[in-house]
Amino acid sequence: MSATNVPDSIFKAYDVRGLYGDEITPDGAELIGRGFARTIADLSGKPTTELRLGLGRDMRLTAPELAARYAAGMVAEGAQVFDAGQVGTEQLYFLVGSRNLDGGLMCTASHNPKAYTGAKLVGEGALALSGDSGIQEVRRYAQSELPAPDPAAAGSIEQVDIAAEFREAAKAFVDTNKIDRNLKIVVDGGNGMAGEMVGPIFEELGIEVSAHYWVPNGEFPGHEPNPLLPENREFIMNKVVEEGADLGIAWDGDADRCFFIDDQGNFVDGDFLTALLAESLLSKSPGSDILYDARASRAVADVVLINGGVPHINRVGHAFFKTRMRKEGGLFGGEVSGHYYFRDFYCADSGTIPALLILELLSEKGQKLTELLAPLRSKYFISGEINSKVDDADSKIAAIEEKYADAKITYVDGVSVDYDDWHFNVRKSNTEPLLRLTLESLVSEADMEQRRDEVLALIRG
Repeated sequence: MSATNVPDSIFKAYDVRGLYGDEITPDGAELIGRGFARTIADLSGKPTTELRLGLGRDMRLTAPELAARYAAGMVAEGAQVFDAGQVGTEQLYFLVGSRNLDGGLMCTASHNPKAYTGAKLVGEGALALSGDSGIQEVRRYAQSELPAPDPAAAGSIEQVDIAAEFREAAKAFVDTNKIDRNLKIVVDGGNGMAGEMVGPIFEELGIEVSAHYWVPNGEFPGHEPNPLLPENREFIMNKVVEEGADLGIAWDGDADRCFFIDDQGNFVDGDFLTALLAESLLSKSPGSDILYDARASRAVADVVLINGGVPHINRVGHAFFKTRMRKEGGLFGGEVSGHYYFRDFYCADSGTIPALLILELLSEKGQKLTELLAPLRSKYFISGEINSKVDDADSKIAAIEEKYADAKITYVDGVSVDYDDWHFNVRKSNTEPLLRLTLESLVSEADMEQRRDEVLALIRG
């Protein structure tokens, strides 16, 4: 095998991702598997022959072949591989965390269209590798001229079934007896892993579930498994209204993110969902630290404070959330993008636990989701994230700093500009010539739109 099978372009800020065949080939996957084992050996201080590594794959058509080649690479380096088969990404995290493995590889392209493939990589404790720590080391090993494997030092593969253990761990986050069995929910699995992962839990709960695109299918016959795109959530929004459901929940392809539709068919923004989840968790663990990302509505920090917690703003990206939670002990972290992290789930993100917590919260409060959200929607007016292509991002940021010099300016992630009754964040994309704007007004929708257009004119002018 040649290291030319492994191009630089597939190594992203948080994972490995590319087109099957053109960018990620079976031979390349085996080299990545070898590079991953060597990187974990470096991080752990163990020889590769003592490593215990987890493996999982999603429902993509190429996943069985590529997962086998990732495994072959790890085994060639002498590792013992625990193969969970076709699972959601958080189940791979659970395997690594619950069995004290040295690391794990999930063969997935998450929410991308079907032509894509990739891998999410974690070390001990299910702590994610990133471009800042681990992923570039995997690249360097995979692109180097590795010596031929020694068959006498080869590792082994063991098939494991973690589904039942995972379900019990997820249910432990709620009191299942409190969940109202009369709730009706509409679910859209996007033909990803949610149906197999979450479906059995809903069956155990006995609530009424109207399930759609619930069977894993790498052809994605309904729509792409990316609910953040408006066109991919139109179906479930309409279904919630048509069926008079209490709630809609949609998942991305590997099911580590879930997205909510309220009882009137409206999409629930990730910052507001973070606030509700924080309220739920703080009722069980008062005084805890809660992390939220630099793009988020002030609703998050306000709700955390009202409920006796301590809010902490954080850099965007799962590696930054997980690392900080691991070091500092935060109870929960939420991102606008729908990633929700839980200290008691190895600081990993989950698409199962938020669904259960919201069902429990609705049941305990005896209110509709629109009623729980009303105080937030009537006070915090958010733009969502808006992307602008720019030629010189640094000069645009400098112009922003100059124009808004009378504001409080901070640099947790990009540049954040704060006034008493409105604020915004501008960040550079990691991979594209884009600036990303999120803006909020505490005055009105019209004020938000006026402020948004003013900042966009500066960015795009």
